[in-house]
Amino acid sequence: MLKRKISKRLEQFFSDNGRYALLVDGARQVGKTFIIEDFARRHYENFIEINFVKTPSARRIFENVDDESDILEKLSTFSRKGLMRGKTLVFLDEVQECPEAVTYIKFLVQDGTCHYVLSGSLLGVELKNVRSVPVGFMDEVKMYPLDFEEFVLANGEREELIAAARKSWEERRPLDRLYHERLSKLFRLYLVVGGMPAAVQRYLDTHDISAVVQEQEQILVEYRKDITKYDRENSLRIREVFERIAPELNKKNKRFYVNSVKPGERTERLEDEFVWLKKAGVAIPSYVVDEPVVPLVLSKRSNLFKLFMNDVGLLAASYMDGIQLRILNSELDINFGSVYENAVAQELVAHGFLPSYYSSREHGEIDFVLETGGKILPIEVKSGKHYKRHRALNKLMECDEYGIESAIVFDDDAMDVVGKVFYAPIYMVMFLKKDSLPANMIYDIGKPLEL
Repeated sequence: MLKRKISKRLEQFFSDNGRYALLVDGARQVGKTFIIEDFARRHYENFIEINFVKTPSARRIFENVDDESDILEKLSTFSRKGLMRGKTLVFLDEVQECPEAVTYIKFLVQDGTCHYVLSGSLLGVELKNVRSVPVGFMDEVKMYPLDFEEFVLANGEREELIAAARKSWEERRPLDRLYHERLSKLFRLYLVVGGMPAAVQRYLDTHDISAVVQEQEQILVEYRKDITKYDRENSLRIREVFERIAPELNKKNKRFYVNSVKPGERTERLEDEFVWLKKAGVAIPSYVVDEPVVPLVLSKRSNLFKLFMNDVGLLAASYMDGIQLRILNSELDINFGSVYENAVAQELVAHGFLPSYYSSREHGEIDFVLETGGKILPIEVKSGKHYKRHRALNKLMECDEYGIESAIVFDDDAMDVVGKVFYAPIYMVMFLKKDSLPANMIYDIGKPLEL
């Protein structure tokens, strides 16, 4: 079984003893159903699973409802199982097909008979018209394809390898050469296999890249079906944008040009299509910012952006030119820039970042700019030998107006620090995390004034 970080969030949900429902959101094929089923089998005596796609008639459970006891009676009747108070997990899968389930979950949580986990695909698209979102009674957690750390562990590597690399990252000291070479090979493999659980498992079972590509192509087929099924009115335009992601990333500046989809069309006309792909979880937009200053959102421009795939393995499968073996062999005559940047964008999103990039006539273009710890962090991603050539980054770092304290260049080589620039092997992007709030933030203004 593939070890996933989201398991910790499920364990927390179990510890909280049903005080809220948990909604697991994510693109199709990222492993939501499997991980929830495994969690249920390990923690609950009684498990009721309802999939609204496989059993559309289950939607009737939430139709013509008087109160929560009415729903519970229908749940028990439909599943042919009794409801053991505090020991039953109800898993409502593909809940985008039954938005009413989300509406009524508040009352079910308040009743306390069962615990509830909901899941589905395209939730950001399909649940937008829910009549009443149960604020305070339902937590949401995003699930993504396996990130690189999960991929390393899935391949049987010991946690000590990750720990050694993390210590190298934190201390800014080169990693042992043997460890470095191992992680570099694993990262190249990750560029090909990606993080979709089915593709990863196929690789682990067969070590056959052709079989992996077949699995990835089937996932892409499912994504295209979703586009047609859930947005029939705009499906053709959404499909055209989706099909252009790989070709646009393969261009020199990787920027997405609307004219490549429909000549003469303005970006604003296709904005809904880009938003749909983002909300569906199948694409990652990275918008340009005019200035690298906090907060980045204020200088973001919605009409200029790069569009990445949600999984780097799917991107590699989209090229259909035998790029997989060329990546694994580290051939130097091709530009891996698009797949490297896609892998970084994918990792950033999985770690809670909103990717942006910076571009100006004065300084040039920076692959990514992040906001973390109240500061701006520029990031360059280099796939070739000349990774210390970065004129745009140099110009930006020399600009006193922005006062940027440090930058990172992810590359294929070993670690180094030159001035304000930290050069790190590309696989160390797995350690780039957002600064989180401390566990305790006690604030007391003191006693009231005596007037």
